[in-house]
Amino acid sequence: MTQALTALRDTSVSHLAAIALTFALGAGIVFVAGHVQAAALHDAAHDMRHATGFPCH
Repeated sequence: MTQALTALRDTSVSHLAAIALTFALGAGIVFVAGHVQAAALHDAAHDMRHATGFPCH
């Protein structure tokens, strides 16, 4: 019984870590692409910025 609970806890921690890492990576990509001022990235992300509500000019 103890082994089963330990395995369940380890799996839950792994899932939470994966979710947190995925959220951090996604948020980083969105905010970096949304706020960067480089002309090439601005032009590449222009339509997506407006679609997600980021002001860009």
